[in-house]
Amino acid sequence: MFIRKSSLPTLDRYLLRQLVPPFTIALGTMLVALLLDRLLALFNRLASSGSSIATLLTLLSDLLPHYMGLALPAALCIAVFMTINRMSEHNEIDVLYAGHISLLRISQPYIKVGAVLAVLSVLLYGYLQPIARYDYREGFYFARHTGWAPHLQSDMFATTSTTTLLTADYVDHGGSRLRRIFIRDVKDDGTTELITAPKGLLTLSERDKSTQLDLWNGQIIRAKSPNLPDSHVSVTHFEHIARLIERSGNQEAFRSRGNDEREMTTLEILSAIRHNSSHISPKTLRAEIDFRLARAISIMFIPFLSIAFAVRKKRKRSALGQIMLAIILVGFDEVLLFGDSLAANGTAPVWLSLWVPEAIFCLGCTFALLARSKVSWRHREQKSSRTA
Repeated sequence: MFIRKSSLPTLDRYLLRQLVPPFTIALGTMLVALLLDRLLALFNRLASSGSSIATLLTLLSDLLPHYMGLALPAALCIAVFMTINRMSEHNEIDVLYAGHISLLRISQPYIKVGAVLAVLSVLLYGYLQPIARYDYREGFYFARHTGWAPHLQSDMFATTSTTTLLTADYVDHGGSRLRRIFIRDVKDDGTTELITAPKGLLTLSERDKSTQLDLWNGQIIRAKSPNLPDSHVSVTHFEHIARLIERSGNQEAFRSRGNDEREMTTLEILSAIRHNSSHISPKTLRAEIDFRLARAISIMFIPFLSIAFAVRKKRKRSALGQIMLAIILVGFDEVLLFGDSLAANGTAPVWLSLWVPEAIFCLGCTFALLARSKVSWRHREQKSSRTA
């Protein structure tokens, strides 16, 4: 069922329009910053194995749900704070107060946005992140362990198949760039093919599931067996050729999903707890599912805290509110992580390590907004009485 634009009050539409640009910019900026940081680490680790750009992009896409879970609450906090703070500086809040519109009424559309994001976070934390986390680990495993390219060394012979032998005078540290290459390949008809080239490049071809060897400015010598009646030798010069070296078919497959509780969806964790069908302890599973739920619920209360810190006195420019807001949110997230580890190890019960900090945070955010609304309303009444 779609909500028509006219079904929203004019004030709510205006407040939501003010929120969209900073929220979009903050979310995009944080995702790009987080992905770029991981991009550099992945590039350094995968470049040595000759992995393709497609593999790198696939791994980054698998990381997107994880970083979305970090960026979403932060972007909501920044966007609400910037919107209300700008409205306060431009006297828009005072104008709304003069129209007998309280801070709680102004906060309603942002609280609803927080509630919607909290519901979406249940899906994000409970399904998308576990699946993407496993896909990332699986993709990284195959990118690092598929093929023999990382194990090639200088002045050593590598058997790429039962009939092919390869060696190079120089191989870089990653095993992908080669110098002065020699390849011997014995065909089924008895023909021996010798390939030499001054330089080459090894890459993993995900499309063909093989290792690709590119050679430049070399020559191919084909010699048939002298026992054959039409034996002869031919020499072919080339500028560039590419050879596909099939990967070994007996490589170990990556483990199945579910070895880590963070790879299990919420429904799978509930089923494992109910039927005791997992090798992971019930305490760890219970801590994981409560941790996901606590993080999702806390998103709904972030607008409360952001609005409370965003409204400030006139002509008072201080970064203390922003600093305190960042300390509270980062500190609360760290407390939840610590509580999750305590509950998973059985050191403390779940209600004490997770739900007590959650209740303190939610009640604190609510009290902060109510207190700020009361102070702002009282300040407006005093100002109106002095004017009268």
